[in-house]
Amino acid sequence: MKFLTKYKKEKMKLIKPVLFSAVAATILSSCGSGAEILSTPVENIDTVALKVSELTENEKHTWGHLDIVKDTIPGMSVDKAYSEIIKDKKGKTVIVAVIDSGIDIEHEDLDGVVWTNKKEIAGNGIDDDKNGYIDDVHGWNFLGDAYDEQLEYVRILAKGDTSNPEYARAKAEYDKEYQETAARKQQYDQIYQRLKNADEVISAYLKKDTYTTEEVKAISTEDEKVTEAVGVLNFIYANGLGTTQEALTAIKEGVDYFTDKLNYNLNKDFNGRTTGDNPDDLNDVGYGNGNVLPTEIGESHGTHVAGIIAAERNNGLGANGVANNVEIMSLRAVPNGDEYDKDIALAIRYAVDNGAKIINGSFGKYYSPHSDWVRDAIAYASDNDVLFINAAGNEGIDIDSKAVYPNDAVNNGPEVSETFITVGALAPKYGSNMIASFSNYGKINVDVFAPGAKVYSTTPENDYQTKGGTSMAAPAVAGVAALVRSYYPKLTAAQVKQVILDSGLAVNQQVVVGGNASDVRPFADLTKSSKMVNAYNALIMASQLSK
Repeated sequence: MKFLTKYKKEKMKLIKPVLFSAVAATILSSCGSGAEILSTPVENIDTVALKVSELTENEKHTWGHLDIVKDTIPGMSVDKAYSEIIKDKKGKTVIVAVIDSGIDIEHEDLDGVVWTNKKEIAGNGIDDDKNGYIDDVHGWNFLGDAYDEQLEYVRILAKGDTSNPEYARAKAEYDKEYQETAARKQQYDQIYQRLKNADEVISAYLKKDTYTTEEVKAISTEDEKVTEAVGVLNFIYANGLGTTQEALTAIKEGVDYFTDKLNYNLNKDFNGRTTGDNPDDLNDVGYGNGNVLPTEIGESHGTHVAGIIAAERNNGLGANGVANNVEIMSLRAVPNGDEYDKDIALAIRYAVDNGAKIINGSFGKYYSPHSDWVRDAIAYASDNDVLFINAAGNEGIDIDSKAVYPNDAVNNGPEVSETFITVGALAPKYGSNMIASFSNYGKINVDVFAPGAKVYSTTPENDYQTKGGTSMAAPAVAGVAALVRSYYPKLTAAQVKQVILDSGLAVNQQVVVGGNASDVRPFADLTKSSKMVNAYNALIMASQLSK
């Protein structure tokens, strides 16, 4: 099942049952040990008082950069690192490859941090640097003009090869998922229409298109139609969906999400591949183009990820990235559906061959016909001193028990890479609910946790939005890795990985797992390092190690 490839999936992960009058429906609710730690802000962060007050708007936009001691928020102490460690230092530029959907490299907060291939002459139709990619000025687009795609297990069924050992599992999952998705779409359609009708009634009654919740609550009338509409809207308000317009927008997103899923992701007759290559032939190369921009404004995932890593700092605009001295290489390979193994394998190799020192992979899936191609590419990155930062996934499951791709090991066996880091997601409140309810976990396969829920960052056309997912946690760690590689460039990628794992803050809390209040476990049981990433500590440890 696809995860991480589009923010709507992350937003739609959590749903809860509610009731509109007598209509039962469902609506959107939100959607290892190593070197000894050389320095840490506090010996035991569990002595920190829990934050009681709600986050301010500024804290909501910056919480991942804040400090657990000063702010009582489980951020990565990024601001503290800049004010106390980095402020008088000059760093080296680090290229970070973002394998994702398209990136709006023209965004006001990203246009100054875009990687440019200086060996390539833009628009001349010639492979000037002879790297196999024509006019790859800012990276490469492996998807061509396409964006919508099937899920991987749907592709397996579409091929009709019943001898495939994954066929039976894919069919069982498809039958269940299709039925559930069709039912959810019908529910959302009904809810949206009911809310839309209520809005039209209240707008006519108040003689205005836009109105406040207080105005609705103040309505007193014997008109049954208006009274019923007031009941619908008050129920929406009570369930935290905001104003009528905000609720309409959120529920319409649900309608669109399930519609797209039926039309594209779960449609066995749909073929989104437009590049003309054979996705089952790794040697069939040269496809795609140099246009790394999104195909539509809704294709915002890659832009959001890039901003978390490297949005220009302190320029008076909407967001600050974790790292300065970064150039973002855009590799468009993640569609609205499951990515092709071939595209990911080639994108990783492109990043390595063209100078990236860090690769961010905020994508993943649970079926991977050519996982060996991707694993070989991950090993290639490790062999060439490149870090790969990987999102753990958004299903709230133990990925030690269920394989998720990409990964650097088969069945929890020997790892092919010394530089592969898998990241789970934290929520912005320290304490028992600090693990994001959607985050995957695993004592063997999840290395660390980092801020991933409710993260504010760049989106296409000079916009900024808050999104959540391990998709957001991975680039937070990629940003920390870029800081370390920038200011301590003598360290190898393997050393940087160990610094990130060893320098994090150990958490001794009992935490809720998978959003299930009855499933409470020690934080240390959910991750190899038992820690959450801390930029301040990482830079201190890197400084001492580099000596």
